[in-house]
Amino acid sequence: MTLILASQSASRRAMLTAAGVDHSAVPADLDERSIEAGLAGSPPQDIALALAVAKADAVARLHPGALVLGSDSLVEIGGRRFDKPRSRAEAAEHLRFFSGKEMQLHSAAALARDGAAVWQHCDTARLAVRELSEAFIAGYLDHEWPAVAGCVGVFRIEARGVQLFEAVSGDHYTVLGMPLLPVLRALRDNKAIAA
Repeated sequence: MTLILASQSASRRAMLTAAGVDHSAVPADLDERSIEAGLAGSPPQDIALALAVAKADAVARLHPGALVLGSDSLVEIGGRRFDKPRSRAEAAEHLRFFSGKEMQLHSAAALARDGAAVWQHCDTARLAVRELSEAFIAGYLDHEWPAVAGCVGVFRIEARGVQLFEAVSGDHYTVLGMPLLPVLRALRDNKAIAA
């Protein structure tokens, strides 16, 4: 059985490929901001899970019988949530705000089949952002923009984004954007990969 990843995320695709999970990618067509608005005041973990489930469900409805993996990540600092930056200027604003603070990255995943979620999980990593100078922010974005336009937190930890941090606490795969080890366990439980 081929898994469908409800995303075009290069990082998530690379994780599944490296783990030997046969999959195809079909991005979910849904209004994420509308879903978030309907969950205003909810904990960020709940919002990340709801988005992961919605993505998996939206694609599963179009592919009867298929097992679909949805995933989402949210960044929170001091109770404030951050979405993907809409412009380089907004990315710079985010980085200025992150400077010297602890970022919580909530990465969620869900599996759906035939219009129903069959599994869901969220994990949190904590990332201590070092003090970032204006010169560093400008140089960083010269190299990383627009690649980080699709990244909450304005970083790719596997690239220059690692330079943003003094310390990282949590699962490496969660930081990459998907709690891969629980996902693999759920795929084995759902007979999508060999046990």
